[in-house]
Amino acid sequence: MDSVKRQKPFVKDRYQSRKIRFAIVCTLLLAMNLTIAAQQRLVVVGGGKRPQAAMSKFVEWAGGRTGKILVIPWATSEPESSFEYLRKDFVELGLQAIVLAPVAPLTAEKKSAFLSQLNDATGVFFTGGDQVKTMEVLKDESLVHALKERYEKGIVFGGTSAGAAIMSKQMITGEGDFTVIDGKKVETSAGLGLLPDDVIVDQHFIKRQRQNRLFGLILLSGQKFGIGIDEDTALLVTDNRYGHVVGSRQVMTVVPGKNNGGLLIQLLQPGDNLDLRKRKQYRNK
Repeated sequence: MDSVKRQKPFVKDRYQSRKIRFAIVCTLLLAMNLTIAAQQRLVVVGGGKRPQAAMSKFVEWAGGRTGKILVIPWATSEPESSFEYLRKDFVELGLQAIVLAPVAPLTAEKKSAFLSQLNDATGVFFTGGDQVKTMEVLKDESLVHALKERYEKGIVFGGTSAGAAIMSKQMITGEGDFTVIDGKKVETSAGLGLLPDDVIVDQHFIKRQRQNRLFGLILLSGQKFGIGIDEDTALLVTDNRYGHVVGSRQVMTVVPGKNNGGLLIQLLQPGDNLDLRKRKQYRNK
């Protein structure tokens, strides 16, 4: 009897140990699943026609037919028509839950409604127009924080034209002298900054011959990573690092040359990939 009694605490301790190990394993598995679910995904459209491959990927990342898309129209003076234009694209891809964010300026009531919409959304898409207007609304740092928090939790974000320009931390406003390659003559301001801090995005790039302003900014900085996305083309970005080109035109990458001597330029075609952490770009067919 004494030996049996002495074994009971041992059995109980072993059982407790198994429970602890099981709990640790479950916690690790949950953490892994949360990491996968929180993968950052971004669809950056250069303007013009939105490539079907880009919009299809946006919908897929937003949860497919059951996704809930929030369209943010703060860059445009015609929010309703811009929304309808986008809504048709999403409906053709099988989505039904597409809502328009409150138009600017945001009153306290509108802000509350917007934050509720944002919390429910599985995808957020910024329209084209004037990127400065969007960032005027986003002078409210609480809105920026809310948007970035959703992005970091894995909600897919996208934007076209002005909606692409805001994805940089340093945003090209569209003002300046672009007849010369001089970064000091290119006006920039703070963007939403979903892309890495050293990346500068330009849109309508080759179609509207916007190389001068991006070249000038990269030469001036000596360390920035320039990405010019042409019309009818998009860059799909995952993990805030890996880019994939889709559409019918090109994406140009621009980085400083060795010892800031000139520029290294590469023209990426649809189907090409790039790594935002590497200065030497490459194509991977």
